[in-house]
Amino acid sequence: MIEQPHAAKGPEEAKLRRREAGTWLKELRQRAGMSQIQLAERLGYKYYTFIAQVENGHGRVPTDGMEAWSRALGEEPSSFARRLLSFYDPELHRLLFEVKS
Repeated sequence: MIEQPHAAKGPEEAKLRRREAGTWLKELRQRAGMSQIQLAERLGYKYYTFIAQVENGHGRVPTDGMEAWSRALGEEPSSFARRLLSFYDPELHRLLFEVKS
């Protein structure tokens, strides 16, 4: 078996990374001057609780929603998605953006 030195350590590490992502997203939302309810409305969600779950690390921004979230928060979509990927899937982020040929 090939050892994967950069692979995630397990579910606890994944939870920690989701919480870090949530903290970053909350900071972006607050900097944009929006409440969770306002962001939910802008994104077309019926309930703001999904925003709260993501910010608390109990959920993730869906891949197909990253562009909408980025624009709602005033961020450039590619940079926003790259940053979220660094939290949600650090090994894929490393392969895509850090490994040099």
